[in-house]
Amino acid sequence: MQQDTIAAIATPTGEGAISIIRISGTEAFSIAQKIFTGPIHTYATHTAHYGKILDAEGNILDSVLIIIMRAPRSYTGEDSIEICCHGGSLITRKVLQRVYEAGGRPAKPGEFSLRAYLNGKLDLAQAEAVQQLIHAKNELALRAAENQLEGALSTLITQFQNELTTTAAILEASVDFPEEGLEFATVDEICSTLEQIAMRMEHLRKTFDQGKIVHNGISLCLLGSPNVGKSSLMNALLGKERAIVTDIAGTTRDLLEEDLRLGTLHFRLIDTAGIRTTNEVVEQEGIRRSQKMMNQADLVLLLLDASKPLTESDNELLRTVPKNKTILVWNKTDLQKPSSSITWHPTVEISAKEKIGMDRLQSAIETLIWTNGHPSKEEVTITQMRHYTALEKAILHCNAVIHGLKQGVSPEFTASDLRACLNELGTIIGTNVTEDILSAIFSKFCLGK
Repeated sequence: MQQDTIAAIATPTGEGAISIIRISGTEAFSIAQKIFTGPIHTYATHTAHYGKILDAEGNILDSVLIIIMRAPRSYTGEDSIEICCHGGSLITRKVLQRVYEAGGRPAKPGEFSLRAYLNGKLDLAQAEAVQQLIHAKNELALRAAENQLEGALSTLITQFQNELTTTAAILEASVDFPEEGLEFATVDEICSTLEQIAMRMEHLRKTFDQGKIVHNGISLCLLGSPNVGKSSLMNALLGKERAIVTDIAGTTRDLLEEDLRLGTLHFRLIDTAGIRTTNEVVEQEGIRRSQKMMNQADLVLLLLDASKPLTESDNELLRTVPKNKTILVWNKTDLQKPSSSITWHPTVEISAKEKIGMDRLQSAIETLIWTNGHPSKEEVTITQMRHYTALEKAILHCNAVIHGLKQGVSPEFTASDLRACLNELGTIIGTNVTEDILSAIFSKFCLGK
């Protein structure tokens, strides 16, 4: 299939000033020549040329600009052409159809990036960073994707591989040439080296907690009894009237979800039904969903009404809410300061209606999220579960080697564990991956990328 010449629209669907149609493969120039008025085969690489796209009858379909990229100096490493046509959805589809009629095949999701990987233009970690870059929803996610695309993660993994390969060579030599009595390093020296590598791999693995927050965003659940001001707080955080606010208890009966940006982070904000004892069937289902979301969310804001005494429902929530991920929020403090002395950290006093204390609430949220420290600009951070799992297995194999050496296990077994460690690291940057892994990764890409 890599011999086919593929084509797809590389810009978002809908109306716009310009659309780009990308063509890549050995027949890219021949296909374009069949539908374009200019002498494509005479054009130098990385030049742009104006001309017309013709329909099957030779009539002008659109005036376009084409960009020529000759192999290997292209994104995919193949002969490539980008056709910049007018951005109407109909004209874009018609130009693309002409490319198909001339011999191009519709590209599959991520197939351009897959070819870039197969042709050595990107390693697998960098290819994944392309997708992360496209879907980045905050500055931290964007920065992490850019670092990975520039090769920061790949460089670190390659360092681990090189150091482990040196040790593997020593172990392999002792297996292959036992009678020679070769000893390039003592067991203690080898173990010390491996322990240092394992420690560095573990440090990288632990960045996943931060990376997951950066990449996936955070689910933020607003929880509380009826009429404590959850919907008012949701509207205040969003800066718009998203949730209905009334004095009637039980107004919110289902989960309301909205995307929210606070500071440098992206949140999925969830307003829940007020929790209380009720016989109303629909409200009961809403409360059940609220309690489920309380346990699933990354962060919980438990709202209490500062202007009223605590209710039985309030006390029940205080007993059952997960304390390690919950911020206690006293609302309606414009009416009255909290009279109850509850020992809870962190606690914030606000008025959602008057938008008082919102900066303190944001600060408390960021402090709780970054309990283990804010990611630095220089630190390499992993954001993919695939990378986390590979590192976890690599560390286990590395520790098995250390344990085996200290216990005097035969070198062929420790060498086998070391090869397994190297293989796991290789799956991160794609030096040894199965077709199933490649399909799973690139199928998540958008068309045209």
